[in-house]
Amino acid sequence: MNYLDLGSTGLKVSEIGMGCEGMTEENYSMCKKLFDLAEENGINYFDLYSSDPDLRSAVGKALKGRREKFIIQSHLCSVWKDGQYMRSRNLPEVKKGFEEMMKLLSVDFIDVGMIHYCDALDDWDAIIKNGILDYARELKSQGLIKHIGLSSHNPQVALKAVETRSIEVLMFSVNPCYDLQPASEDVEDLWADKNYEAHLTNMDPERQKLYETCQRLGVGITVMKCFGGGDLLNAELSPAGAALTVNQCISYALSRPGVSCILAGAHSVEQLEECLKFENAPASERDYAIALASFPKISWKGHCMYCSHCEPCPVKIDIASVTKFLNLAEAGAEKNIPETVREHYKVLEHHAGECIKCGACEKRCPFGVAIRDNMTRAKNLFGY
Repeated sequence: MNYLDLGSTGLKVSEIGMGCEGMTEENYSMCKKLFDLAEENGINYFDLYSSDPDLRSAVGKALKGRREKFIIQSHLCSVWKDGQYMRSRNLPEVKKGFEEMMKLLSVDFIDVGMIHYCDALDDWDAIIKNGILDYARELKSQGLIKHIGLSSHNPQVALKAVETRSIEVLMFSVNPCYDLQPASEDVEDLWADKNYEAHLTNMDPERQKLYETCQRLGVGITVMKCFGGGDLLNAELSPAGAALTVNQCISYALSRPGVSCILAGAHSVEQLEECLKFENAPASERDYAIALASFPKISWKGHCMYCSHCEPCPVKIDIASVTKFLNLAEAGAEKNIPETVREHYKVLEHHAGECIKCGACEKRCPFGVAIRDNMTRAKNLFGY
């Protein structure tokens, strides 16, 4: 298992994590089976958005005797009311829900307290106005949660929250179809057929800015809906008009700036095992670039996907990394290059200034990126 830094939290998380969607299968007995498989294969991170008390109890039992082996991302504002899950911005309800969660999980603290499901700007304002964010800070000061997070599907809302520097972890929907959709306060727009009727070109700029801002500010991204609820794995259901593989979806999401962990919402042991195969998959099976370039309804012309098809460079420049650091630097609002970006660029073995302008990289690029122009901009920006 490969482990990545979760932003600036200090946590090292498995790049494959678990969602909780399938843990209710087989009358909740699937929960322990998934945790057993996770422990055997080095998965140390999971998300628990559900407020179902039976599921929370099942997770608590599955964690018994091995709490220290798992990093818990669990949600504030996800409450159980009248026998069903609800999202709440009512502070007394939120407090009661958190207390119930801690009791049912039988834990002393939550590693990431995730403020649940914020997809509208006025909802983010309500989180602040109603004291939800202050409550999360209070829990952190008491050691009951270690880090504050936010879950969202809307890049505009998520970016506003990230830029306030109030949150340390963002749970966000990341896949190559949703990434082309503009911000919306209706999550169903992400998979609505009508939004894929026209030929779509290039990533939504707000999503690109969100990912780059998270990396610059040290906000770790944990990914939901990596497979689009399974639609991306089925050619008939995929909004792109063609199917991707599990490995391609995971590889795409992990290549986005700021991303640390893919939360696999497995409904069976076999589905989680399929995701775990990514760890030993050859580069050819992880490669998503050719598939994306051939999608009949979608194109990324001129947009670097960090896929490294442009390499090998004759002077050994890591073109994808140089381009990523260039984009991160140019996305910043600061007048100076962010220190973390500058230092990561500095330690590269070869830099943009070494480019000999041979153009071999551009002939290989599936997306027609003006790579030589990028190398010139990077040289001018970083100085070498």
